[in-house]
Amino acid sequence: MFWPLLPQLPSPQPPPAQGLRLLLGTCLGTALALLAGRALVLQLTPTLTPDTPLSSLRTWRLLSADPVLRREASLLLASREPTGSARQRQGLWGQGWGRDPLAALALKRAAQAAEAAGQPDQALTLWQSLWQRFPQNPASADALYSLGRQQPRWRQLLLQRFPAHPAALAAALELGSSPANRLQASLHLARWGPRWPGAEALLVQACRGRDGALQPPQRRQLALGLAQLGRGQTALDCLKGLQGDPALELALGQALLKGDASQQGLADRQLLALAQRWPTTAAAREASALLSQREGADTGALLVQLPASLQASAAVQARLALEGQRPWRGVLKRWPRDPASWELQWQLARQALLQQRWAEAALILQALAPDQLAAPLAARQLFWLGYCQWRLGEGARAQRLWRQVLAIAPGGYYGWRASLHLGEPEPELLRAPGGPAGPLARSPWQPLASGNAGLDRLWRLNQPLEAWESWRFWRGAKPPQAAGDLRLEGRLRTGVGDDWIGLGQLEQASLRLPQGSCQQQADLERQLNPLRYGELFGQAGAAAGLDPALLQAVARQESRFTAGVESPVGAVGLMQLMPDTARELAGRRLEAASLKDPALNSRLGARYLRQLLEQWQGNPLLAVASYNAGPGAVAHWLKAGLGSDSRKPAGATIRLQRDPELWVEAIPYPETRLYTKKVLGNLWSYRRLNQAAGSGC
Repeated sequence: MFWPLLPQLPSPQPPPAQGLRLLLGTCLGTALALLAGRALVLQLTPTLTPDTPLSSLRTWRLLSADPVLRREASLLLASREPTGSARQRQGLWGQGWGRDPLAALALKRAAQAAEAAGQPDQALTLWQSLWQRFPQNPASADALYSLGRQQPRWRQLLLQRFPAHPAALAAALELGSSPANRLQASLHLARWGPRWPGAEALLVQACRGRDGALQPPQRRQLALGLAQLGRGQTALDCLKGLQGDPALELALGQALLKGDASQQGLADRQLLALAQRWPTTAAAREASALLSQREGADTGALLVQLPASLQASAAVQARLALEGQRPWRGVLKRWPRDPASWELQWQLARQALLQQRWAEAALILQALAPDQLAAPLAARQLFWLGYCQWRLGEGARAQRLWRQVLAIAPGGYYGWRASLHLGEPEPELLRAPGGPAGPLARSPWQPLASGNAGLDRLWRLNQPLEAWESWRFWRGAKPPQAAGDLRLEGRLRTGVGDDWIGLGQLEQASLRLPQGSCQQQADLERQLNPLRYGELFGQAGAAAGLDPALLQAVARQESRFTAGVESPVGAVGLMQLMPDTARELAGRRLEAASLKDPALNSRLGARYLRQLLEQWQGNPLLAVASYNAGPGAVAHWLKAGLGSDSRKPAGATIRLQRDPELWVEAIPYPETRLYTKKVLGNLWSYRRLNQAAGSGC
């Protein structure tokens, strides 16, 4: 069919002003529509996290129109599947597209899955693609490691390109048995990872000269690595009289302080020499602070030998004020935000409290504003200030101060004691054996909030190991110093299962971080008290008739949930049981190595705690103190009545039933004193966090 040709008639033209208005209106309407559509898409697009249900992840992977969202869902699903399983390999296949860093991660995970499934050719192709496309991405360190199994040159490239990456540390340990290779491995590990498993033996061997003659810079590098491991005397022997730099001398002093009395004396001389030789360095300031914390009558003689600039530092002046050689008010006024001032205030207040001089203790505690302290220290200050007011007859003011404690730090030991004074009932720890212990609630996922978008994204996609390795790559061997970095690295370490170091770093951070909002404090409390071995502790608690939160609290303090740890005195495992005690509890012969089994260790630890609680009629203070110091020591303290010291005035005897908090402060063993407060603070936090409204916000 043919259409007839029609004449083209001119279209009507609007007046110029009307046309402009029409054009502008059309553009504006289109822009508004696009913005509305974008807002709707963003509103409907979820933020996937490890807490996203499996069904939702499967739906987004299959049906989302957004390829980035499909990849994120695939990675989250793959993280929940056994490595190398058919389902994991199927989910990862084809996700390595584009230049996004997630493509590198997808290729790495796919290659690892292929290796685990016994498909080496496919794995090789994926590793090669990862290295060729993403040579600067930390994931490529694993590609170089795997490619280096057949071609050693790839391992050398790995050591050069990604020296601090865990793959490079593992590769260094596997360099070979020739003296040259062992020396290269020792020097690499000493600089980039002395704590890597197996590194210590290599460093000691290299220092003893079994792998060839060492140059002075090599000796210094090996000595620094050994010092970081706490091997102070071995590091000194490695130096053979060589003088180090400030960082090395400081590390040597810190390591020697952990040794016996003779090594500690050597540490004093080491730190003093460092301060005198390099008085303007940060290492010298740290050395003078360490000397200021030393116990014994010789400390004053050491401090007067420091350079004048260091004698005028907050740490030294605080120590002199503690000994009555300086007015303490001047120190607190000049350095209100220095940790040395915080410790000075607490030690002076504690002395006054133990001697029951309530007005004096209150005066000392009021010398620093609570907002100048980290939250745990502010809670301690306010609790004892309330206690003084209570003993002085100011009950209403005491209650206001205790409520302020709960506003700042509702968890921990002082949150517990403040709650009890405000009418909260004492927790019941003993239950009928065999009954349901009640599992602890799993902690919800928390964002990393590192300020680094790449790290935050890896953490959100349940890739804590990749986040940790990336952090190591970016920071190198530099240890965290600032409170924020300590918290970040602590979270990354606990995310990959290194609770021993990670929880220690989080504790350090909590004592330095400024006070945050209620929600920020609740988040930090959860990070400090992670749930570990929940099923085992639930079973052990049910068998012994104990609250499983108590087992979590003890294991958190004893071993930081590290099942294989052994103490210098021979205690083993999660609950740090002595082998003889464990054999008695088990009623049979046990090898010490068997106590590294978390199931056995938790059962025996629960049984021992049950015995102690029964011995002390359910009193948690006495049971926990006995777990650390032994029931004999606790019985002696109860019989004698604790006081401030041998010079206590008449009437200063402290009785447990009347003054439980004061009784704990009077425990003569500093370790047991701190231990008791830590465990019971952990217990209170676990109980709070296990409640539906556990955040307290």
